[in-house]
Amino acid sequence: MSARPPYPRSRRLRTALAASCAAILLAATGCSLGEPEPDPAGEPPNLPTPSATPGGGQEIVATVLAEGLRVPWGIAFLPDGGALVTERDSGRILQVGPESTTDGLKVTEVQTVDGVVATGEGGLLGIAVSPEFAQNRTVFVYYTAERDNRIARMRLGEEPTPILTGIPKAGVHNGGGLAFGPDGQLYASTGDAGETAQSQNVEQLGGKILRITPDGKPAPGNPFPNSPVWSLGHRNVQGIAWEGDRMYAVEFGQNTWDEINQIRKGENYGWPEVEGRGGDEKYVDPIVQWSTDEASCSGLAAVERMLATACLRGQRLWLVELTDTGAVLGQPQSLLTEQYGRLRAVAAAPDGSIWVSTSNHDGRGRPAPEDDRLLRLVFAGGGAGRS
Repeated sequence: MSARPPYPRSRRLRTALAASCAAILLAATGCSLGEPEPDPAGEPPNLPTPSATPGGGQEIVATVLAEGLRVPWGIAFLPDGGALVTERDSGRILQVGPESTTDGLKVTEVQTVDGVVATGEGGLLGIAVSPEFAQNRTVFVYYTAERDNRIARMRLGEEPTPILTGIPKAGVHNGGGLAFGPDGQLYASTGDAGETAQSQNVEQLGGKILRITPDGKPAPGNPFPNSPVWSLGHRNVQGIAWEGDRMYAVEFGQNTWDEINQIRKGENYGWPEVEGRGGDEKYVDPIVQWSTDEASCSGLAAVERMLATACLRGQRLWLVELTDTGAVLGQPQSLLTEQYGRLRAVAAAPDGSIWVSTSNHDGRGRPAPEDDRLLRLVFAGGGAGRS
């Protein structure tokens, strides 16, 4: 990939732990993550003290961890508590923390990934840290190349080695989610690349959730012989997460409904025959659906029987509480609405907080001078019971 000129001084990465905070009322039916553990650097987080709210509600505090990023897309945590963050358009991998400076967490450029071709919604997308990272320093990335989307394995600082190629690419609907499941296999979400017929064709990789080994082979136990396909009938899945052993995915609809689905082996989620709940027994209905103007969510994380999804067009974070059986409990709660603009990635941190990235430099937002930003969310009132 060709070298890019350095950012102007006013746009270089800046960390500002506790430089910008906002307390948002969470309805009494919401969830509590409790007081955070000390930061990995050894000191308690420098966060404002939440105050009590009327009517038994709870507050959340949003703290800016880093500023001046460019379309941060994926977040994956390292064993030491720091995080790797991808930038879609620059092709860079950044490390945020766990070290801190007098201004907050330290942000370091790790490398620019060779072979990334950033056009439209494509570029350097998802990132996953090997479960054996402490021994092999290996990470996995999902990125758009010249002719396809692909998944590659790499040691930090070295060139990527593609392990799965041929995922269809386009200016839109490139998917890009990447994460290790509880079973130790690597899962990836793909888009239909604007060709809707791919989603129902098991022989094609577009519009699917894939399950592969760390070597890129179809994982043992997959539902279709010699195939990496785990589920099909998707339009454009970017966020995937597990609550216990249950897998969930957030999906962009077309004009009417965006979805959260519980993902099961070999199931068909209906696109392009169905958008949202269709009532057809051949397809799995979503557990939650929203109109596209209040959702269009990209990232997904699971924390303590709760799903958190970060939304682009909707400019908010939705919280969805789950029952013991994985069903939805109560009404989803909307947070951060129009406070930080378009929200992209969301990840559950080792200390119990939630990290969220903005995406205001993606060509569809209105960036503020501080954008793009990385936020840390902490819920107050630890000890509050759950419904």
